[in-house]
Amino acid sequence: MDAVRVALLREVLAGTRWPAATRRFAASLRSSVVPHGGGLLLVGTRAYEPWHLAAHLVDEAAWSGRPELAPLLVRHRVRPGDPAHLAVGLGRLQGAGRGETLLLVAPERPDGGLLERVHDARRAGATVLALGSGDPEVTGLAHDALTVDPPEPGPETTRGIDLDMVQHLVSAAAGENSLPSTRGRRRLRDRLSRLADQLTSPPPARW
Repeated sequence: MDAVRVALLREVLAGTRWPAATRRFAASLRSSVVPHGGGLLLVGTRAYEPWHLAAHLVDEAAWSGRPELAPLLVRHRVRPGDPAHLAVGLGRLQGAGRGETLLLVAPERPDGGLLERVHDARRAGATVLALGSGDPEVTGLAHDALTVDPPEPGPETTRGIDLDMVQHLVSAAAGENSLPSTRGRRRLRDRLSRLADQLTSPPPARW
C-alpha cells in the first residue's frame, strides 16, 4: 500500500480511533528501536506469518532514513535452502534481551510455546509490543499493545477494518515524523521531490 492509499484509508477512518491509535503504537515502536540502533524482532503465530508487515517496515526504513525500523522476521518453520533473511527460527527469541524489541503479531491466541518464549524475552529485558486480537495473556506480556479485533462499531465503511489494514497504517506511521538527518533539515522542495519518487517508483520486492 503506497502513501496515497494510506492517506485515503486514513481519510475514510477519520473520526474513528484508528488514525491516532496506529500512530501512537507506531511511535512506541519507533521510540523502542531507534535509540538502540535497531534490534527489531518480528514474529507471528504458527498460523499467521507477518510477511507483509516485514516488507512494509523494510520499505519504510529505507524511505524514512531510519534503518532501525527494518525487522528480523522470526519464523515458526524454516526450510532448507531458505535465504538468510528468511531462515531465522524461533530459537532466535531465546537470545532476545535488553536493547531489543519483540513485535508479536497475533490474530489468534499463540500457542503456549511461543508465549513462553515471549515471556522469557521480556524477563531478559526485551521490549515486547503486541498487535492483534487482544488476547489477555498476550496483552499482559506486552509493554504496549494495539487490539484490532473486534472492529469498533461505526459506519459500514469502517466496520471492515482488519489486521492487514492496521499493519499498513502502523508501518506507514512508523516512518513518519522522524528526526532530521545529520545532513540538516530538508527543504520543502526536497521533501516533495522525495515523496514523488516514492509514489512513482515502486520498491523492489524483497520477500
